[in-house]
Amino acid sequence: MTKTSTSLDWVTTLVSYDTTSRFSNLELIDVMRQALVALDLDPVLVPNADGTKANLFVTIPAHDGSMTGGVMLAGHTDTVPVDGQKWDSDPFVAEIRGDRLYGRGTADMKAFSGVILSMLPEFLGRRLSAPLHLAFTYDEEVGCHGAVTLLKELASRGISPDICFVGEPTSMRPVSAHKSSYLYRVSVTGLASHSSNTPNGVNAIEYAARAIALIRQIADQHRLEGPFDTSFEVPYTTANVGMIDGGVAVNTVADRCEFEFEFRTIPGVDPTGVIGAITDFVLGDLRAAMREENAAADIRIDAIGAVPSLSADGTGAALHLAQALTGSSAEDAVGYATEAGLFQLAGIDTAVCGPGSIRQGHTANEYVELAQIQACEEFMLALAEHLSAD
Repeated sequence: MTKTSTSLDWVTTLVSYDTTSRFSNLELIDVMRQALVALDLDPVLVPNADGTKANLFVTIPAHDGSMTGGVMLAGHTDTVPVDGQKWDSDPFVAEIRGDRLYGRGTADMKAFSGVILSMLPEFLGRRLSAPLHLAFTYDEEVGCHGAVTLLKELASRGISPDICFVGEPTSMRPVSAHKSSYLYRVSVTGLASHSSNTPNGVNAIEYAARAIALIRQIADQHRLEGPFDTSFEVPYTTANVGMIDGGVAVNTVADRCEFEFEFRTIPGVDPTGVIGAITDFVLGDLRAAMREENAAADIRIDAIGAVPSLSADGTGAALHLAQALTGSSAEDAVGYATEAGLFQLAGIDTAVCGPGSIRQGHTANEYVELAQIQACEEFMLALAEHLSAD
């Protein structure tokens, strides 16, 4: 890529790397790093524990050399799998058809990152009144693990942006609130036996079912009794059991079962209260009942992802600036979770605003409208002018 590469050039390049969360993102990160170095910037890699993935962070300092405060633009580099989806074209070869650009990650969210990289000369050509920070993370789709690592690195360097824009697909409408996302895995260990002798076994599937029934009961309680926040399309806290696996045969008492569930709280609902009700039952009454049948039986809960909600109460400056840059008075609330909740929790005033629609994210034939890329370019140009000291 060159210093004059267009947004479409960049998005096409980014899409060509299969950065599904189960794979490394290092090749993609290196392409981005080289482009930043070519612009005389000094990017920093923040790797994961085993060095297979990395965040990329860079600061364009203010004209007085200041490196803290200012605005951070944040986007994740990983995507969801294409497994089992029927695409009309290669998902890793970006293709324009009509007024849309198709490819995995075009909406969620490589278009935003591509626009940032193409528009950097607009910022570098100005004397900035405050620094501009760029953050490209790993593993957002599987728990926002990269953002957690990034925030630790920023804290160690004494860098604290005043404002952050997370460029998830919002159709370039400012988003001031989103729900949380907490993911858990429940592992049940029973005791196998022939199904003609069920008292000799401990049925892991049946005990998993009891836990699942409680999760549904808690979800129904929130649906019926609230609390409610009508700014959301689904105005209450939700829960979902999305995966389950167990047993070996219908005539064998299942000695194992594993399932994964999530819950999404609206801002203001304490997530520890929700998971606390589940863990108290599972690790208390349910485990005790299993061990009455056999002392070796067990059940455990492991957290696999924790993304806090984004509260509109803490998005004032970011929201107002996003509204000014887009010319939109929107202050939407969305049901999905983003890294914005983590950035807000770290004390950074954060809003979500990016090209494309979440309705296209994660789908077969994912696309972003070309007009959305242009709107994002206009957003970046307006931000460059806003930060200009001249």
